[in-house]
Amino acid sequence: MKQFSKWLVAAPLAVTLLTGCSVLERLVYRIDINQGNYVEQQDVDKLKFGMTKDQVRYVLGSPMLIENGYPNTWYYIYHHTEGHNESVQRNLVARFSDSDGSLSEITGDYPVSESFFEAIK
Repeated sequence: MKQFSKWLVAAPLAVTLLTGCSVLERLVYRIDINQGNYVEQQDVDKLKFGMTKDQVRYVLGSPMLIENGYPNTWYYIYHHTEGHNESVQRNLVARFSDSDGSLSEITGDYPVSESFFEAIK
């Protein structure tokens, strides 16, 4: 019986040591982290070809990034980490015409609405 009680203590201890901190890490609460511009598809659907920069800023908010030397390309970047899960990143790039500064193209993780090329009301 004495031999059995040693295994009763040694086995769980060995398992804990072999797994390291991974078990303990899952027990610790980790907050959700949101960074950047949260963009919804319904907002992207409001964008129309030919909108001004002020109109796009009104719909989507200020961009996360405007590169030096490329003021007509705006980047909306959203990064979300939920607890212990993998991070998710969604991007939207709005490009404006060099000649008049109107919205000419949208690329990224959000599809353009079918009404993108319709006249602005």
